[in-house]
Amino acid sequence: METTCNAVHYEPWNKGKIVGQKAPFKLKDIWALRVRLQMEGRVRELALFNLGIESKLRGCDLIALKVRDVCHGEQLATRAIVMQHKTKRPVQFEITAATREALQAWIKQASLKSDDFLFPSRLHESPHLGTRQYARILGHWVDELGLDRADYGTHSMRRTKATLIYRRTKNLRAVQLLLGHSKLDYLPHRTMSRCAACLQ
Repeated sequence: METTCNAVHYEPWNKGKIVGQKAPFKLKDIWALRVRLQMEGRVRELALFNLGIESKLRGCDLIALKVRDVCHGEQLATRAIVMQHKTKRPVQFEITAATREALQAWIKQASLKSDDFLFPSRLHESPHLGTRQYARILGHWVDELGLDRADYGTHSMRRTKATLIYRRTKNLRAVQLLLGHSKLDYLPHRTMSRCAACLQ
């Protein structure tokens, strides 16, 4: 008696894709994109870009922010503390005047209330911007800057400010604290070297 097997063929998620560490944005790219977003009146994107760079949050934490996370009543906060989804550790970040201004303009334009998500989704099935939507927006930014999409991803946003700080100070401990990582005391030397190499 013969039996036939219908084997299901699965494609690997990374087939045909270049995977690896994503590049941080250069200072000239940050300013070029900020100016473009301002000139074209893309209020939501400017707020998302500025906060993404400054907060150094992972994409999943950035898109899940609520208005109350960055506002005290009507006043934009100068710093915020967020509980990270991945590590369950709190991380603090500063919000500069330029980013507060961009956020204020976006909150006003979208008529957002304290309990609303800061970046609500335009799709009915999702209460806030999804990670894929965020990645698509970032992909358009990369295209506009004339860069290669294969080199950049949402993690580029998280790495950008950390890289700039590390290059200026060479203080890996400070950068790890800014990113909400575990203490360096508990990391093996090889891991510390790898962290430093990623920030070069």
